[in-house]
Amino acid sequence: MDVLADWYPWIKALHILGVIAWMAGLLYLPRLFVYHCEAEVGAADSERFKVMERRLLRAIMNPAMVAAYLFGTALLLTPGIVDWSAGWIYTKLAAIAALTVMHHIYAIWYQRFRDDGPRRAQRVYRIANEVPALLMIVIVIMVVVRPF
Repeated sequence: MDVLADWYPWIKALHILGVIAWMAGLLYLPRLFVYHCEAEVGAADSERFKVMERRLLRAIMNPAMVAAYLFGTALLLTPGIVDWSAGWIYTKLAAIAALTVMHHIYAIWYQRFRDDGPRRAQRVYRIANEVPALLMIVIVIMVVVRPF
């Protein structure tokens, strides 16, 4: 585990880059869904949104989530980084679990749009767009402030 300590700055930097890219996708994909709702099934706009959503999910969000998890796990395994008796880490991990659930919900919604299946009301996608931002706030406060 000393290897992890030696590489800590690099692991942390790669984790932050993964998180930034993942959050960008989590904040943008539901916004695309809002606009996609306005497009008629089969229209050129609808087909363009399908391409944008696929590329965002598969080329950016999925790899970024894997990177965030991989490097985040390495940070958790680095000796002296996490005090497991403190409560903040468990709140952070719960918020990460919620982000992961949102990611999977978005993937299901993407599949429905891709297959021209049933759509939800724009309001649902607008509300869903706010959830990752709120979770991000919780995570940053837990990591930086460590209130408990």
